[in-house]
Amino acid sequence: MADESRQNFSVHDSIEHIWTKLGLPKDALNSLNLVNYGECYSSSFKVDHLAHASIALSALSASLFWSARTGSTLPRVSVNKGHACAEFISERLFTLNGRRLDSPFNTIGGLHKTLDGYVRMHDGFPHHRKNALEILGLQEDAGRDEVVAKMLEWKSVDLERAAFEKEAVIVALRSFEEWDALPQSRAVPEFPVVLRKIPTHAAPVKSASRSGVQNSCLQGIRVVELSRVIAAPVAGRTLAAHGADVIWVTSPTLPNQPDLDTDTARGKRTVQLNIKKPEDKAKLLELIRTADVFLSSYRPGSLAAQGFSTAELTKLNPNLIVASLNAWGEEGPWAMNRGFDSLVQTASGINFAEAIRYGQGEPARVLPCQALDHGSGYLLATGVLAALYHRAVSGGVYEVHVSLAGVMEYLRSLGPMPREEAFVQSGFPDSASLETFMETRDSDLGVLKAITHSGSVDGLEVGYKSMPKPLGSDKPVWL
Repeated sequence: MADESRQNFSVHDSIEHIWTKLGLPKDALNSLNLVNYGECYSSSFKVDHLAHASIALSALSASLFWSARTGSTLPRVSVNKGHACAEFISERLFTLNGRRLDSPFNTIGGLHKTLDGYVRMHDGFPHHRKNALEILGLQEDAGRDEVVAKMLEWKSVDLERAAFEKEAVIVALRSFEEWDALPQSRAVPEFPVVLRKIPTHAAPVKSASRSGVQNSCLQGIRVVELSRVIAAPVAGRTLAAHGADVIWVTSPTLPNQPDLDTDTARGKRTVQLNIKKPEDKAKLLELIRTADVFLSSYRPGSLAAQGFSTAELTKLNPNLIVASLNAWGEEGPWAMNRGFDSLVQTASGINFAEAIRYGQGEPARVLPCQALDHGSGYLLATGVLAALYHRAVSGGVYEVHVSLAGVMEYLRSLGPMPREEAFVQSGFPDSASLETFMETRDSDLGVLKAITHSGSVDGLEVGYKSMPKPLGSDKPVWL
C-alpha cells in the first residue's frame, strides 16, 4: 500500500527524500538545477514528476561520485523536464535509416476479456507466447481471434494462477483495493531503492580512471550487464552515458528485440554468452573478477542457481557492487514470477485507476509511457552510483535492488494530478522542441536518430561514445 504522505511532494522533495534515504550528503542538492518545461504527459499520475526526479537523481549521484573520487568541487548538474519526459519514451522516438523498427512479436498479447473480468498477456518472447497458448489449449500458430474466444472460458485469477505455474506472463486486472489485499502487495518495500551494505572489511575504492584522464564522471568504471527489454538496460545505458565501460551480455538462445535493443544498446559493448556452457561461464566470471558493478534483471535466485549468487560473486571480487532488478520485488509469493511494466500496471491497480479517472468507460487505461521501466532504470542507476560513492568514501561491498512494483508504489504514493490538470492534451512531445533533444549518428546498423541523455554535468562529458551494433559484436575482454 502506497505511503500517502508524499502526495504534496514537489520534484525537489522527491529527490531530497530518496537522496537522503540513500545516505548521500544533503548539501550536494545545492548543485542541482531543475529546469521546468510545463506539463508533459496526459495522465492522472505524476509521470512527469517521476521522469524529472529519477533522471536528476542519477545525474547528481554520478557527479557526486566524480567529486568523491577526484577530490574536486561538485559540479553543477542540470536536467530539463521536457527532455527528461522525452527520454522516458526513448524507445518510441528513435529511427534507424529514417524508419521505426516494429516488434516481430506482440501479435496476441494485450488486454483480453475473461469470464469475470480482464487479463493482460505479454507475448514479447516466443516462449511466453508458446506457454500461454498451451494453457489455453491452442496450437502454436493460433491467431488473435482464437485467443480472444478461449480467454472468455477462464476466470481472470484462475488464468493468472495457471500462467504463473506454467511460466507464461498473464495477470488479472485489479483495482488498488484488490492489489492492496494481496500478500505480494504487502511484501513490496515502500522505498523504491534497496541499498544494503554487505559485512566485509573492504577498504575504500575510488576507482580512478584507468586511462589517467578524467573527462566523464564514470570513466574507468567497469559494468557487466545481464539484462533485456527496457528497465535494467536503461540503468546500464545511464551509466554508459556518464562514461562507464559497460559490457552488455545477452544470451544467444534468446531472440533479438531490435525495436528495444537498438535504443538501450547505446554506449555499450555487446557480448553474447550462454552461461550454461562451462567455457562461456568462465568468460563471464573473468569479466566479473575485475568489474566494479554486476547488473542483472533476472528473477531472484535464477542466477544464483547458475553459480552467480551475491556471496559467490563478492568472494570472486571483494569490491563488487551487485545490482539487480525484477518485476515484483525480492520477497513475497510473486517474487519468482515473470513480469513486465505493462503487467505490473495491470495487476497493481494503475490501469484501472487511470481508466476510472479518465471517465470514458474503459476497463483499463495504460500510462502514456513505460514509466515503471524507465523510472526503475534510472533509480537502479542511482542506487549503483550511491553504492560507488559509499565504496569510495568508506569502503564496503553493496547490494542494490529495484523492482517495477516498488517504483509503481512510489509513483502511486505521489498521489493523483489535480483534476483540472489530469489528461490535459499538451501535444507532448511537439516536434520543434523534440528536435533540440535528438542526435543523429552513424552506427553499424545504419543511421540512428535518437534522444540524447537529459542530464548534464558542467565541465564533464555526458553522452554515448558508441552506437548500437549487432548483438555479440565485441569480445568479452575489458579495454
